[in-house]
Amino acid sequence: MKLKSIEIEAKTLEDALILAAEELQVSADKITLEVIKEKKGMFGITNLITYQATTNVSLVTEGKLYLEKVLAAMGIDVKMEIRNIVDENQIIFNIQTSENALLIGRGGKNLNALQNLLRLYLNQFTEDKILINLDIGGYHDNRKKQLEILATKTAKEVLRTGIPVRLADINSFERRIIHTKLAEWRDIETVSEGEDRERVLIIKLKK
Repeated sequence: MKLKSIEIEAKTLEDALILAAEELQVSADKITLEVIKEKKGMFGITNLITYQATTNVSLVTEGKLYLEKVLAAMGIDVKMEIRNIVDENQIIFNIQTSENALLIGRGGKNLNALQNLLRLYLNQFTEDKILINLDIGGYHDNRKKQLEILATKTAKEVLRTGIPVRLADINSFERRIIHTKLAEWRDIETVSEGEDRERVLIIKLKK
């Protein structure tokens, strides 16, 4: 996970921090500066200094603090387990609260919204997009098992009847689970069609 880094020219360290914070869109306390070169004018007096400005944060710590802040504002206590899978550019946050049902929401909509907010917040610090997975009370694990059962059952039905089946009201995370589950089926293919909320997953026979 490569943290964002830019070059800044300024006369002083203080000016460089201000410019870097504006450019990187993070607070100055989350930036480190390294002098690359100095431009000198008459009599050897330094006119401008070029700095390498880099976001200096632990994404795991930032994510934990962000979630705690959001949930504290809602009056919700939280217990958290975090896994950082470096090779896959992925961080997994598993949390338990006294209000799991409220935070998950119908069909996981509240959970997905909170996950998107967390992803946007953490990606501001990185050059490459990182995959952020947020789970509450094991919802995603349980939902994955349900969807894999649904995928298998539906695929068998399509094989038996030859009629394509359209699955609506599932989000991108859920569509990806079904795509993955049926990817190795020899005679079945899955296709996503439509845009945004109208997007559906079609399970059908391969041509």
